[in-house]
Amino acid sequence: MKKRFGIFAALIIAAALTLSGCAKSDSATSETAASCAKADLATVTSGKLTIGTGEPAYYPWIIDDKPETGNGFEGAVAYAVAKQLGFTNDEVVWVRTTFDSAVTPGEKNFDFNLQQFSITPERATAVDFSSPYYTAPQAIVSYKGSKIEGKTTLADLKSAKLGAAVGTTSLDAISNQIGGKPQVFNDNAAGVTALKNKQIDGLVVDLPTAFYLSGVEVPNGLIVGQLPSSGSGDQFGLLLTKGSALTSCVTAAVDAITEDGTLASITDKWLATDAGAPVLKP
Repeated sequence: MKKRFGIFAALIIAAALTLSGCAKSDSATSETAASCAKADLATVTSGKLTIGTGEPAYYPWIIDDKPETGNGFEGAVAYAVAKQLGFTNDEVVWVRTTFDSAVTPGEKNFDFNLQQFSITPERATAVDFSSPYYTAPQAIVSYKGSKIEGKTTLADLKSAKLGAAVGTTSLDAISNQIGGKPQVFNDNAAGVTALKNKQIDGLVVDLPTAFYLSGVEVPNGLIVGQLPSSGSGDQFGLLLTKGSALTSCVTAAVDAITEDGTLASITDKWLATDAGAPVLKP
């Protein structure tokens, strides 16, 4: 997974990000700067910033399943946020979690976690989120010769056997936008295995992951198409413990790398799409 693949070309974030409420006035900004000083941050381990990701973590989010290198979109975002918070790369500690355990209520063993967590009202009752750092559409991955190859409408897919990882907006998209009963997997890796074994016709994932899976993981893989936009898109946020004292500071850090162009540069480097993912019609 070290190499960049030719199927990636250019993808620009279209999310409209808002400033944290703590930056509404000069005095409020000063107070926020003081409270977000590294020495004042109540991290899991004093003097360290502990960041969670998946096991395994996939390209293009993390390269070679090694988040500590900072290679890959989310690896680069994590270190950019850490820098904003005052932490050097060697003060960052990585831990692994499942997707499902991260979104459930309770204390966490990380300061924030990023593994394509979509911000939803339901999840926001159990965990905190930062400002969004990426907005992604959903797409359907399949293989040449499948029953859904060449389908162009959502109506064509209602009888297809589609799967997605548990607890994801991809799973919700199957029920809400396509219809039918989805096959549920513990994670994308299990879904990919089922697709390779032709136990399902297609796997629903975010678009950058779809390009990777279809080009690398799935033999004779293809993208059937993107699901139509259901609004502002599937927005990813850094996930924190509900009520975390770090939430406002992490949000301010995401806002800062958005405003100074760092996030756009990271996006240009690591996320891109070429032709080959048409939008499916209703």
